[in-house]
Amino acid sequence: MEELFLTHEQVDILGEIANISMGNSATTLSMMVNRKVDITTPNVKVIKRSEALDDYEKTCIFVQIHYVKGLEGNNVLVLKEHDVKVMTDLMMGGDGTNTSGEITDLHLSAASEAMNQMMGTSATSLSSMLGVATDISTPIVNQIDVESIKVFEKMFDTTYDKFVKIAFRMTIGDLIDSVMVQLYPVQFAQDMCDKFMGKGK
Repeated sequence: MEELFLTHEQVDILGEIANISMGNSATTLSMMVNRKVDITTPNVKVIKRSEALDDYEKTCIFVQIHYVKGLEGNNVLVLKEHDVKVMTDLMMGGDGTNTSGEITDLHLSAASEAMNQMMGTSATSLSSMLGVATDISTPIVNQIDVESIKVFEKMFDTTYDKFVKIAFRMTIGDLIDSVMVQLYPVQFAQDMCDKFMGKGK
């Protein structure tokens, strides 16, 4: 299969789309955790599938989003366990410091709800930017071992090896200063760029 890469223009477009959509999502998350949430300008690059978890140690939380309208495909958000615990505690009315113990179904449920709200906001932003109505499915949340790359590979309904990795620095008050990663196949990214550039034609 021919290697697929992105042009500088496409990378810039993806960065702009991510910056606007995740910026709006930060506002949504801020309302859910009752704290100021900042998400920095994203870093966009093309990676091999095997490099997707290089920023993570031990285990992490995978949130898979399927697009059911407007776009064809799916993407994944990767969160650190500690960050999910902090967000869960804040969503439950705590002060964000109750982060001991193992990840539970409550944490996964809270992560699903938070990402559902955030990506719902993101989909609304995408609809406006791409000029097509966009909608997502309910997120699928999994806790995976970083070493279990086979589990990761099953997360995508694709055999593609090239992925777009968009890394955001996310801060929530003085409780979280972390990296959140968004992943999707290069083909999906190219489709999004084509829609963006073709809007209004």
